[in-house]
Amino acid sequence: MTETTSAPRVLPRFLSAGDTALVVEFGETVDPVVNRRVMQLGDAARAAEIPGLVDLVPTFRSLLVHYDPLVTSRGAVEASLRGLLSDRDSEAKEGRLWEFPTLYGSEFGPDLEDVAKRTSLTPERVVELHAGTDYKVYMMGFMPGLAYLGIIPKELELPRRSEPRVRVPAGSVSIAINLTNVYSDESPGGWHLLGRTPVRLFDLQRDPPILLAAGDRVRFRSVAKDAYDDLAERVKSGDTSFHPVDAGESA
Repeated sequence: MTETTSAPRVLPRFLSAGDTALVVEFGETVDPVVNRRVMQLGDAARAAEIPGLVDLVPTFRSLLVHYDPLVTSRGAVEASLRGLLSDRDSEAKEGRLWEFPTLYGSEFGPDLEDVAKRTSLTPERVVELHAGTDYKVYMMGFMPGLAYLGIIPKELELPRRSEPRVRVPAGSVSIAINLTNVYSDESPGGWHLLGRTPVRLFDLQRDPPILLAAGDRVRFRSVAKDAYDDLAERVKSGDTSFHPVDAGESA
């Protein structure tokens, strides 16, 4: 995936996705301008309360729109969405800002040394770059609660691992290509593991169970092991609360 910063304005494409959904596609790249258009249409569609609309799922470059065919039709939904398109770029609603305490390196970030070597940086500089950037939640996907965050500093860009791991622990903070994420549950994975956060991105005991949403922002804060252990113990003891440092407009 390649990020650009000057995506030309093109008319979105409306594509059928079965008989109960359609996709509004705004571009072909991971681009902040393209993603902003996706979020703008999503915000406008929610506010318009279009009859028969069931759900909206923003991605890097498109908006998936689910509708109830017993209430409305594809043509009616497309007409409503076209009426909400703007000729001008404007800022989408500001999402919440989250700060994730992260323990970098050692067994918690087993790829930190290798990433440093492959990028000709020191491990300390890798951490400084990764933790020194605020990331946008471009989209949710792969498994419940997992968010694709971008864009990482160019100095850290690497392809995925040639040999994916069979098991990656929940909370693992990773990078690949020009993105970063946090594994919301244990799963296989081929991204480079830099560290781990005790924050649970998906927890059925919490309401809502999924912590992040598209449009939110995330920053990582490097912490020592004692601080990590303290928060991990609180989570293990049943503390499911975790609050954004800035509620933004989506709280």
